[in-house]
Amino acid sequence: MALLADNATDRVEQLIALSERLIVLIVEETTLIDQRKPLPQEGRDTERNRLVNAYRLEMARIKQDPSLIADAPAPAIAALTDVTTSLQGALSRFERSLEAVRAVSEGMLRAMAEAAAAQASGPRTYASSGQEG
Repeated sequence: MALLADNATDRVEQLIALSERLIVLIVEETTLIDQRKPLPQEGRDTERNRLVNAYRLEMARIKQDPSLIADAPAPAIAALTDVTTSLQGALSRFERSLEAVRAVSEGMLRAMAEAAAAQASGPRTYASSGQEG
């Protein structure tokens, strides 16, 4: 879904608002992940996915046609640049948090698999000669 902007300034302002909302959602989710709390699911995934898709689509459109924001005032472009940098930082922190959870989960799964394999092989028995039987 593309933004419906009246002009370049409106488009930049909408992108700023969209980016700020994404930052809020990402920071909240990162905090929950870091606190080892479950992420709320009701409506949140839908909102985040809708915003991410709109952002991605609009940025692709601007990359293809820079004139979409060319007439926006310099302070608005600077604000968009700043919020984009903040969004990238929030995404980077989010990615690191997810990577940490993934690493812990993989370690736990590996340990459980090794324990299950050891248990499945059964207890070792020894013959009277002292060799495994």
